[in-house]
Amino acid sequence: MNTTTLLARWPGHTLFRHQDGVLPNLFAFAYAFGGYALGWWLITREGLLPNALGTVLLGHAMVIAAYLVHECAHNTLFADNAHNARLGRVLLWLTGACYGSYETIRHKHFRHHVDRGDIVAFNFRPRLQQRPLALRVIQGLEWLGIPAVDVLMHWLVPVMPFVLPGRKHLRRHVVAVLLVRGLLFAAVGWYAPQALLCYSLAYLLMLHVLRFMDAFQHTYDLFETLEGAAGAEVAGFDAAFEQSHTFTNLHSVQHPWLNLFTLNFGYHNAHHEKPNQPWHRLPALHRNLFGDAMPQMIPFSHQLACYWRYRVVRITHEDPVDTDVLSNRGATFVGVDGVSFLTGH
Repeated sequence: MNTTTLLARWPGHTLFRHQDGVLPNLFAFAYAFGGYALGWWLITREGLLPNALGTVLLGHAMVIAAYLVHECAHNTLFADNAHNARLGRVLLWLTGACYGSYETIRHKHFRHHVDRGDIVAFNFRPRLQQRPLALRVIQGLEWLGIPAVDVLMHWLVPVMPFVLPGRKHLRRHVVAVLLVRGLLFAAVGWYAPQALLCYSLAYLLMLHVLRFMDAFQHTYDLFETLEGAAGAEVAGFDAAFEQSHTFTNLHSVQHPWLNLFTLNFGYHNAHHEKPNQPWHRLPALHRNLFGDAMPQMIPFSHQLACYWRYRVVRITHEDPVDTDVLSNRGATFVGVDGVSFLTGH
């Protein structure tokens, strides 16, 4: 009896939206939750080796959890959309993004797809430029390789309900999450103080990976219109505009399995062409749509070089919508920071 037959006889297989996704999703769930638990166990042990292994495993488990949140937002995992939402809320606790609401995160991401722009409630760039001291501090941290912009954006999540009138209903939620996580971290710090440092490093690792993927996927206009309805500013952005201003940033073309490191999120043109397709189908969809080569594909070596080279410039940079990325295959692509789908502002 083969694996497909066994899965078909398992009563739980009907929970999933796509039958070819049962096994891939079960593996992804096991890695995200199992890796998270094992990572925490390792960083609470004594010894440099288990702490180092646990930090890397914990960080990567949070990366996979984050991309599963993205899948939940697109309702690609379960047949019942309510199940996608429930899992998405749980996964936000794994990623440390639980201070915001799943519904707010999903709304922001869908505005990104529907409006074909980077739609935010808060554009930090002009505010930061008005505060030279804060800007210099963040520039210094980014020069050292610390993702200070993304740390700032994530810590603004619990602040926004106390600033934006439309988010007042989230204040109790923020306070409750702060209390729960505060008590948990205090308990961990008492039991294994080094675990707090290891978790912090794992969290920074997650932020680096997520924003590395986000940085080079679009040359979209940024609009501070998330708290309102889409306006005339996005009226001319059609499907052709979307594809020509979206870029595929794979880890490897020759070894597609390496793209599982970020749950195939690099197949971004394919994802934007058919947002309802699940992560495990994106490599085949990419081949069917674009073949083995496409102008929108940025080599991994260019991604790495630009990510490091422009780490300080990128803080206040916004790519013009007509930025020429294709002529040198992204070799001078500055990219963008602070557009994570895990932040709902």
